[in-house]
Amino acid sequence: MVCNEVFETVDKLNDTYIKVWEDVGNIESPTNFKEGVDAVGAYFIAKAEKLGFKVEVFRQEVSGDVVCITMNPDSSLAPLCISGHIDTVHPVGMFGTPAVHLDSEKIYGPGVNDCKGGVVAGFFAMHALKECGFTKRPVMLLLQTDEECGSMQSNKATINYICEKAKNAVAFLNLEGYKPGRAVLVRKGILSFRFDVTGKAGHASRCANEGASAIAAAAHKIIELEKLKDDDGITCSCGIIKGGSAVNTIPCDCSFSVNFRFATQEQRQWIINYVQELADREDVIGTSCTVTMISSRLSMEKNERNLQLLKRVNEIFAENGIQTLEGKALRGGSDAAEVTAAGIPCMDSLGTDGSGSHSINEHSLLSSLAESAKRIVAIACSI
Repeated sequence: MVCNEVFETVDKLNDTYIKVWEDVGNIESPTNFKEGVDAVGAYFIAKAEKLGFKVEVFRQEVSGDVVCITMNPDSSLAPLCISGHIDTVHPVGMFGTPAVHLDSEKIYGPGVNDCKGGVVAGFFAMHALKECGFTKRPVMLLLQTDEECGSMQSNKATINYICEKAKNAVAFLNLEGYKPGRAVLVRKGILSFRFDVTGKAGHASRCANEGASAIAAAAHKIIELEKLKDDDGITCSCGIIKGGSAVNTIPCDCSFSVNFRFATQEQRQWIINYVQELADREDVIGTSCTVTMISSRLSMEKNERNLQLLKRVNEIFAENGIQTLEGKALRGGSDAAEVTAAGIPCMDSLGTDGSGSHSINEHSLLSSLAESAKRIVAIACSI
């Protein structure tokens, strides 16, 4: 199906949604700031209700409330699901006041690319479809609220809800940041752990024959962990270390946190077993160690279901003069991994085109908002 009419509507609505993008970026919403995350959700709820879309809210005590917005809910066809997260990593005030600014080509601010731009593009696409009388199938926009911590803040309740809502979807489009010509079909998984090492305090002058250094024991473990550096498999990085009380005291405590990336579920299990073995090892006599998992995200593995979805999407794009996409792999994690593991056909990174995510330089190209919306409406009209 050629979507020229809807594309023209996207172009007419573009200025309106550039302003929406700015508004949403100015509502600062780090993951642990429930009030801010919920304010972003409320912004979209108000707009959805004005357009007559169905709204469902999945309430959370700690995380932001997940919002599900559906057009054509009474259609008997399987829904097209689109999703992005409205939480960010940036502390409130990091970008100044207001948080967002624009120039002639770009928008700058917290989460404008990762991934509020994608969320705005998804809602923009639904509005354009509504204006053109699209009633073929349900289109469901799911606003995730603790993606940046791997949904650990909600104990996975948020992503489990999203997978349940999308279980019968014809396709699931995850709206993380886009790079021209690329759809992400493979992502590494993530595991993070905290090691807590206990030793025995003593006077530093007697370190040869009394006390047991928790820092020395931790160092042995960190050196072993840092040997894991396989770009195509398992990598490990120690990111935080704390220990000791005084320079002239043998340290009786030390904690450190590590971040693993892995490609397969088999590697994930190997990591879990390995960190426990490493924690149990007495590297310095008189020390002990416990290990705690602090975050977890599955890997998104290549499968035929997602490859077939990419093939069909490329057929649709070719019919509509949109750049076709090549399936790519990324080392970073995303919700697309959980969706794929749930058996739902999924493509990732179809949001806005930008860079600098998780930094003070985060930005997106203004032109990429309409381009993202057009990719979504083309899929909706033809899949």
